Amino acid sequence: MKKSRFNEAQMAGILKEVELGAKVAETCRKHGISEPTYYKWKSQFSGMMVSHLSQLRQLQDENAKLKRMYADLALMHHALKDVVDRKL
Repeated sequence: MKKSRFNEAQMAGILKEVELGAKVAETCRKHGISEPTYYKWKSQFSGMMVSHLSQLRQLQDENAKLKRMYADLALMHHALKDVVDRKL
């Protein structure tokens, strides 16, 4: 997945700026993002504080790590199962 050039604090700041009354098009142009990007962020992070966003990012990273670990273990399990089946 491509790493965003904006960190959690910047995303929250942009969302908060529009919540406080700024126009979406002007805010997007000012920060160099597209309107679809803004609305994507809004659907994902609406109402979250910076601490919540960083915690969400940490949980997503941990979840990805656990998924990779499970995939490795499942692959190893199937390989060992094939070896045992061949011996019998």
